[in-house]
Amino acid sequence: MTLGRLSFGNSLLDRTLGFERFINDVEKLLDTEVKPATTFPPHNILKVDDNHYVVELAVAGFSKDEIEITAEEANLIIKGAKKDKDTEVTYLHRGIGTRSFTKTLHIADTIEVRGAEFKDGILRIGLENVIPDHKKPRKIEIGNELKLTQAKLLTESAE
Repeated sequence: MTLGRLSFGNSLLDRTLGFERFINDVEKLLDTEVKPATTFPPHNILKVDDNHYVVELAVAGFSKDEIEITAEEANLIIKGAKKDKDTEVTYLHRGIGTRSFTKTLHIADTIEVRGAEFKDGILRIGLENVIPDHKKPRKIEIGNELKLTQAKLLTESAE
């Protein structure tokens, strides 16, 4: 079976359901027209435990007033815009990166931003994976009859 550019044998798609969005996202990553990811500023992603993560960005030369963090749909967007205060200074060498940047990290729908801190030139953003109860694993009881064709069962499940 072929889905867009990706080709899968029967083994993968026959055993999965609802992964169309994932497959579309992979195709976007493989698309040659996609701009390469920006490497400035450098960043780390730390896994604290199964549900907590920290994103660290090295933003030396920026103040916290020059950085904006936005959580929007499935994206964490960090923007930095340097306010040029050094108009009267002549640099012999300028190696500290102070150019404006936008760093976008794609995050799962269940990830929530819990806060941010800025210390010693490192911006740290705390994330938590909050899984709703209806998405957590649950045990399904086995009854004697399924009764999916009875109108009563269908109206009870819709309420």
